[in-house]
Amino acid sequence: PLDNKEETAAANCTQPCLGESLSISDLECSLCIRVIQSPAGPQGFLPALLQPIFGSYFFQYLKAGRYNPTVLLQDIMLAVFPTQLAERRELQQAEMAEHSNLTKNIPIFVCTMSFPGIPCPLHVFEPRYRLMIRRCQESGTRTFGMCIYENGKSFADYGCMLEIRRVAPLEDGRSLVDAVGRQRFRVLSRGHRDGYHTADIEYLEDKKVSGEELQELQRLHESTYCLARVYFEHGDPVSRYLQMQYGPLPEKEEDIQASADGPKWCWWLISILPLDPFYQLNLLSCTSLRARLLQLQHILTSLLQ
Repeated sequence: PLDNKEETAAANCTQPCLGESLSISDLECSLCIRVIQSPAGPQGFLPALLQPIFGSYFFQYLKAGRYNPTVLLQDIMLAVFPTQLAERRELQQAEMAEHSNLTKNIPIFVCTMSFPGIPCPLHVFEPRYRLMIRRCQESGTRTFGMCIYENGKSFADYGCMLEIRRVAPLEDGRSLVDAVGRQRFRVLSRGHRDGYHTADIEYLEDKKVSGEELQELQRLHESTYCLARVYFEHGDPVSRYLQMQYGPLPEKEEDIQASADGPKWCWWLISILPLDPFYQLNLLSCTSLRARLLQLQHILTSLLQ
């Protein structure tokens, strides 16, 4: 075995050799093309190094989602590229702080309509969205915005925040994400980060009413719910299919103004009825519960004819 002096001499000799044989590009994440902070996890050069050796067992390791840093590689990075590693850590801290701000530079997934309180399962396979989901988890917010594509724009002016409940990684790097809708929002400005869209947003809330207006709204709410129940008891092929796929009509809420987004059963109905996505988008952007209920009555009446 080497004594301390010999170890120090060997280390001093090894560092220039590593500097000559290693490039900073060898230590870049394959998704965000930046220096990885720790040589562990499903990104970076480690998969390329280990995958040919361990084959399918390596994908099972990734799927487990539990990673420990590789101390040797960590020491090499610190010895050979200390400046780049320090800069990368500072950048990571700034990004995580930015991700924690839930109105500025919100990550945007451009895919499908989503609604408050309604589950939105996702199959994530594009590298840019894999990176986005990873960052949402690392920041602790576990949230991102969902918008549909709109012609002439990168995405629509309105969307819904999604909260990640569970992520099931697949062996090839894809993942199944169990998300649920939270607040609605309006897009104030658009941006980009590492291939995916971002936006500055403001949250939407239904306008609250009181007195006679509230009493009228409650009667409208009751009549609309009764009409929805009639539709599901109607027994036509579409309503039977919807019940088979999505289950029975949810119970109505007693306090129709308890949530800033209005009764959840309305969003459930809007999400499953055979409606054009841009018609759904119009309902999502509406901040009048009365107007939304009137639209639902019109839709249900048309379907019952």
